[in-house]
Amino acid sequence: MTLDTLHFTPSSALAGGIMIGLAAALYMLLNGRIAGISGMLGRLIDKASTDRASPLAFLVGLIAAPWLWRLVAPLPEVVVAASNPMLIAAGLLVGFGTRYGSGCTSGHGVCGISRGSGRSFAATATFMAFGFLTVFLLKHL
Repeated sequence: MTLDTLHFTPSSALAGGIMIGLAAALYMLLNGRIAGISGMLGRLIDKASTDRASPLAFLVGLIAAPWLWRLVAPLPEVVVAASNPMLIAAGLLVGFGTRYGSGCTSGHGVCGISRGSGRSFAATATFMAFGFLTVFLLKHL
C-alpha cells in the first residue's frame, strides 16, 4: 500500500483524528465499553454474548463510512503491493497478536492510551516497534 503524500493535508488528518476520538468517546459514554474493534468482533462471534446490537452498529458504520464519503468526494486510490499469501499471513499474524495482546490498535492505541492505561502504552509501543521492524526487514533487507 502506498500513501499519497502529495495530497496529504494536516487539516484532514486532524479532522480524521477528531472523528475517531469522538466516536470512541461516544461509544464509551453511551455503551460503557471500549471501542476496540477486535472486542466488538469477538462479541459478534461469541454465542454467549448478549450484546450484539451496539458492536454491530459500530462496525456497520465503519464499513459504510467510505461508501457514504464517496457521495461527497472521491476516495484516494489504494494500491496493495503484497501478494495474496502475504496478505493472508499478515492477517493471521495480526489476529494472533490481537488475541495474545488482549486487544487491537484501536482498543489499546486509541482508547487505552487516552485513559492512561500502562498496559495500553506497552501494547501500543510493541505494535509500533514490530511494525517498524517488519517494514524495515521486508523493504530494506
